[in-house]
Amino acid sequence: MKLKALLISTAALFVAVTGVASAQSAVGHPDWPGAGELYIGANYQPVDRSPEEIHADIALMKKAGFTVVRMGDLSWDYFQPAEGVFTFEKFDKVLAEMHANGIKVIVDIPGQPAPMWLHKKYPGVDLVTQNGTRLYAAERYMDDTSDPDYRRLARDLAEAMTKRYGKNPAVIAIGYNNEIGNGFMSYSAADRDRFIIWLKKKYVTLEALNKAWATQRWSRTLTDWDQVELPYAEGPGPFERYLDLRRYWSEVTIDNLMDLEQARRKNAPDKPTISNLWDSSDRKGFDYLSTYKNYVTYGSFGYYAGEPIGGAYETLMMKGALPTASWFNEFQAGGGGFYGQKGKSRMWAYFGLLNGGQGMLAWTFNSHLGGEEQALFGLVDHDNTPSWKLDEWGRIASEFKKFEKLGFPREVKPDVAFAYSFESRVASAPISWSNTVKQYYTTPYLTQQHNAFAPIYNDNIDSAVINIGHEDLSRYKMVVVPGDYLMDQASADAIRTYVKGGGTVIMTAFSAKVDEHNQWFNIPLPGRLSDVFGLKTNEFYRTDTPLTGKIGDTDFSTSINFYEVLEPSTAKVMARFSNVDGAPPVITVNSFGKGQAIYVATPAQPSIMQPLYRSLYAQLHITPGPKTPEGVYARVVEGRTLYVNTTGKAQDIAISGEKTGVISGQAWKGTLRLEPLGVDLLQ
Repeated sequence: MKLKALLISTAALFVAVTGVASAQSAVGHPDWPGAGELYIGANYQPVDRSPEEIHADIALMKKAGFTVVRMGDLSWDYFQPAEGVFTFEKFDKVLAEMHANGIKVIVDIPGQPAPMWLHKKYPGVDLVTQNGTRLYAAERYMDDTSDPDYRRLARDLAEAMTKRYGKNPAVIAIGYNNEIGNGFMSYSAADRDRFIIWLKKKYVTLEALNKAWATQRWSRTLTDWDQVELPYAEGPGPFERYLDLRRYWSEVTIDNLMDLEQARRKNAPDKPTISNLWDSSDRKGFDYLSTYKNYVTYGSFGYYAGEPIGGAYETLMMKGALPTASWFNEFQAGGGGFYGQKGKSRMWAYFGLLNGGQGMLAWTFNSHLGGEEQALFGLVDHDNTPSWKLDEWGRIASEFKKFEKLGFPREVKPDVAFAYSFESRVASAPISWSNTVKQYYTTPYLTQQHNAFAPIYNDNIDSAVINIGHEDLSRYKMVVVPGDYLMDQASADAIRTYVKGGGTVIMTAFSAKVDEHNQWFNIPLPGRLSDVFGLKTNEFYRTDTPLTGKIGDTDFSTSINFYEVLEPSTAKVMARFSNVDGAPPVITVNSFGKGQAIYVATPAQPSIMQPLYRSLYAQLHITPGPKTPEGVYARVVEGRTLYVNTTGKAQDIAISGEKTGVISGQAWKGTLRLEPLGVDLLQ
């Protein structure tokens, strides 16, 4: 105990002296969700329910085998009806009854939406549109989260809630500000002042700002800080300013999260964080993968994917490089205008297990009667009748109890990393009336990410989605950089160091075209990395017909008919186009240091990426997983193989020898047959 106390005090001293701290690791916390523990439950809003209904709901949850609920989100005035007044008693009773029935609780600090009393007392929290119109808080998330009164009162709420519940045995984790990335930007005079302060801190001088914003084009030179205006998020405006606007609001969002995280560290240090942040929302979003380790313990998000590639990719993006399992603290059951489909939640739950999932919480337990989601259908119908969906979730809970003894949640061991950049996503899709970038970067950033990710995932290989400028790349056998339009210095340095040390990097077209200021490089492209890849590229063309050629022995035909003209210096040609004049390279490889840098002349697309990857597996000691038909995915866990059929048709999968299905109880020889949305674990 003395050693433990010494370590804790030493860590606290380090934080106090350096100001640096991270959200606590699960290491050393055996009471936190860990190996051999799976959780099934639902999101629950006691604010909508009477005491009698709550009692009946908890009885249904217990009968279904639920072990966790998420409560508190979106309910600020339920806890605080007026400034300085907190009313926790009702929530305390619900928490106590959940605990008495063996159900753990994720307590979400509802920092948004801000209550009406706050907006009326502090109108600076109201949104102002880019056209100057003040909006009252008509819908959730309509809050100016940069306002100092908002931040102060959100901190007060977090302080009160973490004090109240930080040591409560019913509480399994703390969550922050549901869907904080889906908020809004604001344009008040005070917002402009705060933006100018941010610019001064970032650029220091007007000269540096003018250079970063290329204000010489055209007659926009700033001669006084007072001439700075908030860039228009919805256009028009130059792209450099648009990127800085999005950076500013990203930092505001991260500051909001850190306000809540500081309260947890102070009052609930023995509780991990499990939050639904929605960093990738187009409405605002924020730079999660550069900062997540400061406020995240378990990568988590709301799972509403309609197809497997996007769902798996986002799961891994929220996990980043964390060693902990993933949580789906909202999980599709019914939906808006969608009652549900039998077997689909169960299939997606097993798909979550495949990707390292640990907790699945249905959105939502009760169908909503009013408000913005009144046509959203949960596990219990509007008249309090339990639906077939509750039975299905009960089945999931029962089956998952067995899986806890079979190596689940499974540890994801990525051999491959995919580079994701918030700034590249923003810079490649500016909003402006005169939008030449939109004319150039015609395949959306996330489409290119998914296109690069799909062939690896379809080969049943574990991978990670990370910001390469903020992680240790040496743990990966291959790093893929798809359409990474903005190449900052940290990312370029990471690639250079990784390849020089023996790593393999694959970069695709559209990458490394602009610098940190969202201006095109005036050096050979790919910017900052031309020598690493042993080439330069300037010309690019689009064709009316698919581009064709061979990669090894595999013919390819493109679906995205764009290519860059690669001009190798030290790079060697791996493959050429067969239907383009001069047969220019489609893929080159350059030896740099102890490693290799591969450049693909087209945007990432499966027809090219798949044969390229497969040509490298043996060399890089990357072992594909079990072979499966398209739409069927598999992972080996402690000698058993979990298969998930995400398609709406029966699938036959070749297997070796005789196997028995742990779920189905059936014996299989030579072929496993999975029904539509079917799953099985073979041993």
